[in-house]
Amino acid sequence: MRSKTLLFLPVLLLVVAGAFAQTAPPSADDVLKEATKTAAKEKKQVFVIFHASWCGWCHKMDEAMNDPAVKPYFDKNYVVRHLVVMEAKEKKDLENPGATEFMAKYHGDNQGIPFWLIFDKKGKLVADSQLRPEGAGLDQPGQNTGCPATPEEIGHFLKVLKQTSKLNDEEISAIEKRFKAIRG
Repeated sequence: MRSKTLLFLPVLLLVVAGAFAQTAPPSADDVLKEATKTAAKEKKQVFVIFHASWCGWCHKMDEAMNDPAVKPYFDKNYVVRHLVVMEAKEKKDLENPGATEFMAKYHGDNQGIPFWLIFDKKGKLVADSQLRPEGAGLDQPGQNTGCPATPEEIGHFLKVLKQTSKLNDEEISAIEKRFKAIRG
């Protein structure tokens, strides 16, 4: 009987430890694959936001996009996903594997966060958070607008939303009002 108890105890400890173990976040590739699959099914675009737990502007952008006054507009047009990057050493386990490289692929490695990208339902990049000179393509690096708060940043954000969604003028106006409120 004692040997059964001794065998049962380590097994129980492994089960309990496994229940409390933190699962690794999905890879950036897996997040994009899932999002594009959902976007194709729902006839939407994919809005990927790179962020970190410590990033105040990232939280402001999330708060603005999740405000009940505008959240339905984003939900109707986009499959929104987050990729965690740039965490402090003690929180590196929160990062999505491959997200840093994915961000760099789209000229975001020296941009700061939040940094965002919009893909079509096939996974093709159609817009991003970077301001560029007129006529410059998405293959050229620009200046990250991050969480749009200045008039120029908000203007870029609204232009991108108009190009990548079916938002009407009233909905665009509500989003503009919400993002202008970030700076007061």
